[in-house]
Amino acid sequence: MNSPGESGTARGFVRSETGIRLISAVVMIALALGTTWFGGVVFAVLWLAAGSAILFEWIAMVWIVRRIPSVVAGALAYTAFVLAHLTDWPGVVLAAIALTGGALVVMISMTWRDRIWAGAGYAVGFVVVAVPIIVRSDPALGALAVIWIFAVVWGTDIAAYFTGRALGGPKLWPRLSPKKTWAGFFGGLACAMLAGFLLGLVARILGQAPPLDLWALTLLSGLASVIGQGGDLAESALKRHFDVKDSGSLIPGHGGVMDRLDAFFAVCLLVGLMLLGLSPFGIGAG
Repeated sequence: MNSPGESGTARGFVRSETGIRLISAVVMIALALGTTWFGGVVFAVLWLAAGSAILFEWIAMVWIVRRIPSVVAGALAYTAFVLAHLTDWPGVVLAAIALTGGALVVMISMTWRDRIWAGAGYAVGFVVVAVPIIVRSDPALGALAVIWIFAVVWGTDIAAYFTGRALGGPKLWPRLSPKKTWAGFFGGLACAMLAGFLLGLVARILGQAPPLDLWALTLLSGLASVIGQGGDLAESALKRHFDVKDSGSLIPGHGGVMDRLDAFFAVCLLVGLMLLGLSPFGIGAG
């Protein structure tokens, strides 16, 4: 039985910023992996919510005048896209829904400045909604490819943090992100490549065949790590431009959804562009 002092210490940790961050991280990881395993509607709803939250945070951050109509229009377009995808509508219909939704979000704004920022926010949210569910439902990719995205992003983030703290050294881009170092950058890169290699190896041992060989997957993991870290820096630049610390406060201890998914968005964008380029050859064409 714990003593009163031990119980108080435990409660204090749970209520501390570190404790809240840890609990939130565990919940987010469990949700991400659990829904990836189940796929289908549950998985799609998670990323629909994530993309809509990003659009909400983006619109608020960049000070769009007609915020509520812009967010509602974007979220409805995302929902229509997800429903059409889940019911196996053809790709041309999905593209039409995506483009129509973007056009509507842009047209709602009154000034060109607001239209540009609203359109950009819609596109960022759309990538986070669309790419994971397309990848998860693709028979050539499936859950394994989604887990690869997680492994690259999480591996980069964790390794960059601890490598940077342990080794220190020159800053990566101090004006945008004072805490990031070159040591952290290369530590994250190495970890992502190792994660990609090991995931491909385990998949082959279990009898699954990724669409790329191990070395190509390792190199792609490195490229994704670099792009993911670029996405992190891009969001830092955006927040500095609009003088905000966090994109929002939806995740206890972690700030906004966009703060957690900036690198994920960048890697999803890479994957989406690859799928568009490879689909004529029957790779990842789902």
